Amino acid sequence: MGDGLSERLIKIVRGSASLMTVLTVLRARGLSDALVMSGAVYQTAWNSLTGRPADYGIKDYDVGYFDPDTSYESEDVVIRGVAAGFDEPLRSKVEVRNQARVHLWFEAHFGHAYGEPLTSTAEALTRFVCPAFAIGVRLESDDSVTVAAPFGLDDVFAMRLRPNPLRVPSTDWQRIVTSVTTRWPEAVVDPS
Repeated sequence: MGDGLSERLIKIVRGSASLMTVLTVLRARGLSDALVMSGAVYQTAWNSLTGRPADYGIKDYDVGYFDPDTSYESEDVVIRGVAAGFDEPLRSKVEVRNQARVHLWFEAHFGHAYGEPLTSTAEALTRFVCPAFAIGVRLESDDSVTVAAPFGLDDVFAMRLRPNPLRVPSTDWQRIVTSVTTRWPEAVVDPS
């Protein structure tokens, strides 16, 4: 991942009041291995690239954390605790999930197996449907921003949608592409 693109992304992230609020609250909650992932990050970048307001088109703020306690009850305590840190509209938009549990519910929710259990939050990014979506950020205790992007940031800054080369293409690929390109018609779609 090019250092210049990371620094550019960090500047964009810091320019989004909503995203910085989410990152600040998460840091205060002390969730293990927490990342704000996918849409809230790449869409903020795309809004910056296209001159749209920072929050345009962002439906939610996906938050992953990693806790070896895979009980629903433990995750529910975290979800409720994080929600208590926000006022509306963010309270309704922040969606927190323990990445150590994803393999337990994914197939029932999405109709196909997830694969082996994850060992970290950042590892989850390697399984996202599209490299541009496979991005996460965390606000560290020293106020630095960590960027996790296993496929790099080229697709984010090129506004390129292509299937994740590490997984079978999603059966929902066309629906996903349509949803994204309706909000960001500047996005370039590689053939799937």
